[in-house]
Parts: sequence; C-alpha cells; structure tokens
Amino acid sequence: MDDSRRQVITGRAVVVRGDDIDTDRIIPARFLKCVTFDGLGEHSFEDDRAQRRARGETHPFDDPARRHATILLVGRNFGCGSSREHAPQALMRWGGGIRAVVGESFAEIFAGNCQALGVPCPTAGGSDLQQIIAACDADASLEVSVDLDAMTLRAGTLSAALGMPEGVRQQLLAGSWDSTGELLSAREEIRRTASQLPYLANWR
Repeated sequence: MDDSRRQVITGRAVVVRGDDIDTDRIIPARFLKCVTFDGLGEHSFEDDRAQRRARGETHPFDDPARRHATILLVGRNFGCGSSREHAPQALMRWGGGIRAVVGESFAEIFAGNCQALGVPCPTAGGSDLQQIIAACDADASLEVSVDLDAMTLRAGTLSAALGMPEGVRQQLLAGSWDSTGELLSAREEIRRTASQLPYLANWR
C-alpha cells in the first residue's frame, strides 16, 4: 500500500480567505443530486465564484494561475455546517486536485471525511501561517510542501509548524487511512476465515 502513504505533499497553493466557511459554500446543495462524485470539482465554491464575478472580481478558484494548485490554505473552522462528504470530494476533483488542506482549524466531520480520502488536514496558526498565505497570494508559482514526517509547512524560505492528532498522522504516513484498500489487501485471509464460519457454509 505504498502508494497510499502521505508523507510529503508538494505543489502550488490556492488560498481561500475567511473563517467559518461551511460545506454549503464549498459545494452548494443543488449539486448533491449526483449518483457519483464525478464532475463535482467544477462546482467547488460555485456560488462564491458567481458572487465575485458579479462584482467584477476573481475568486481564487477562477484564477487560471491557481488552476493546478494541489494545496489549499484556509482560515478557522473550515468545513463547518452539514456533514456532506461531497465537500472534500469536490475539492479533490477541482483543477489539479486538492491533495492537502492546511488551516487554523477544521470542523471535525469535514476533517474526518478528508482523512477517509487520504487528504490531510493539518493545522497551523499564528504569524508564520499568515506570512505563508500572503506569500502564496502574491506568487502563484511558489512551491509549497506539507511535510507530515517533520510536521512542517514550507513555502520558499518560510515555514510554519503543523499540528494533527497523532493517530491520524500515523494512518496517513502508513497508508492505513484507506480502509477499503486495507480490506482488499487481506482478501485471502478474509476468505479463509469466512470458510471456517459455520453460519456462512450454506451461502456458497
């Protein structure tokens, strides 16, 4: 399961400023009618983007220079509101695919939904994070790395300490966040165990 390990995630960043950004803003409810998650990415922040366009402004998710960003930098309590799993699904399908979200704090269910997809949500705070946000806002080409080994966020010469529950971090580092992958990797053992269970004998 080496391909499931999340150790150092490197790429360009996109910044969405503001606190208490809820899941209805990340992906509006009218897009939740889908049977699969395909196509959700293009509707990430749909209403926020439309409001910005109406004011003659450009939302970060409409900025061509940010289109291939893989790291999202946010504020406090990101992903609050309803528990819809469509929010992280939309983010990981937007542009180049968001592979990590770093903010001051996250709604617990949102962070858990991201964890189930292998998208880390470490926290950072203080002036160090704000300096990195400002630097990424000013330079779309700045390379950013989220290092879950060293628990450090880096952008150019700037760095900030990251925080994350240790159990969550270890799952990401080991690749064991992927519960389906874990089950599939043990399918032979599961078959052997199932064959020894009397109440399953007549199901074959």
